[in-house]
Amino acid sequence: MAHPINNHPDRLLPGNPSARSMARRLYLEVKDLPIVSPHGHTDPSWFAENNCFTDPTKLLIAPDHYLLRMLYSQGIRLSELGIRSKNNANNEESVNDPRTAWRLFAKNYYLFRGTPSALWLNQTFADFFKQSKELDETTADDYFDSISEQLQKEESRPRQIFDRFNIEFLSTTESAVDNLKYHQILKDSDWNGKVVTTYRPDSVIDPEHTDFMKSLRLFGEMTGQDIHSWQGYLQAHRNRRADFIAMGATSSDHGHPTPRTANLSTANCERLFDRIMAGKVSREDAELFRAQMLTEMARMSLDDKLVMQIHVGSYRNHNEWMFQNYGGDKGADIPIKVEYTTALKPLLDCFGNNSDLNLILFTLDETNYSRELAPLAGHYPCLRLGPAWWFNDSPAGIMRFREQTTETAGFYNTVGFNDDTRALLSIPARHDMSRRVDCAYLAGLVCEHRLSEDDALEIAKDLTYNLSKQAYRIGNDT
Repeated sequence: MAHPINNHPDRLLPGNPSARSMARRLYLEVKDLPIVSPHGHTDPSWFAENNCFTDPTKLLIAPDHYLLRMLYSQGIRLSELGIRSKNNANNEESVNDPRTAWRLFAKNYYLFRGTPSALWLNQTFADFFKQSKELDETTADDYFDSISEQLQKEESRPRQIFDRFNIEFLSTTESAVDNLKYHQILKDSDWNGKVVTTYRPDSVIDPEHTDFMKSLRLFGEMTGQDIHSWQGYLQAHRNRRADFIAMGATSSDHGHPTPRTANLSTANCERLFDRIMAGKVSREDAELFRAQMLTEMARMSLDDKLVMQIHVGSYRNHNEWMFQNYGGDKGADIPIKVEYTTALKPLLDCFGNNSDLNLILFTLDETNYSRELAPLAGHYPCLRLGPAWWFNDSPAGIMRFREQTTETAGFYNTVGFNDDTRALLSIPARHDMSRRVDCAYLAGLVCEHRLSEDDALEIAKDLTYNLSKQAYRIGNDT
């Protein structure tokens, strides 16, 4: 027999009664503020075409690598969840019936107990789909039928969901060689929802990217530049950044293995670029080229005002078999140790004292929150700290981030919260989690007489809403 969904109104608030009471008061002031989602990976075609989602399996399971990795770790094959392999290379027949895949998910839903995934999904099931019982084997079909029926209603189309969630601003992420057709459709539409793009040039910056040479050729075709010359290649980036800005972009994003930067002479840049284009790429050359391009991207940001994000600390596609058979974003990325202080110095020597540059740093390596990131952001005018990211985007992870960075960087060298999600329906639950944890942290400071209640309320509103808009240069007219 399924139990009632645990969606307690005081979830994530402190256990101590006085701190809990304070956290409640703070939370009630911010819980209904609009959602600002300045960095994520939802599909822009959803909003451009505004078609109904077909079934809960494709909507809730297939795009969510948090779910896939846990299920795979317990011996459940992706093919059993309806995920198709590339060209059926592993000779596995994928399940074609989404109900069958959903039943398997429901049977194993207990695996997510205590994880952020269960927190997000339970809130989605209860608040959005009005379910009252937990998902398990006994409720799987009821869930599937009820959710499938609701997804066919007008209010469950993507644009209507966007409005229903009170989302004020949402940014997707596209590669430098994306044609941006869905964003053009959105720009030409009469819908008032603000969905913009983000410039992600990894496939034309990283010589070790599997599509590097193919993407470079397309890059040249799209921009009309000679991408075989260093100056032509840089101009191609400027052209594409302008295309993204025309579609509303306020930021670029760079997912590099490390945050290493470089400041080579023009002659050395040209020689390095020639080696890259000739296919004579050592691992050191690849890393040096990525390093130089972070500095070049910062230089361009000073010209075109795109906010620059650096996401590092992930060994992507660690499971080679998984990558070869199913591609990326299937839950096989693993955190690694990262060094920032020396790595960023060449870029900071060039631009670190320029407050016109907004450079937001993210990491999966929590060990350098207090050791490096907070001291760096607490000094350089150009730097801000992105919120706890990915594996650390959790109640405990968000609390650790606040505890390890606030004393050195304060609150105002951070950028609030962004959900960084591919799962549309998880957006309000993720933001709600962040609001609750931040209010719990602030309540502790008030109860320890380290902060007044008035200051805590102002900070809570800034962390929830204002800081994201400021950091990502989202104006009132966007």
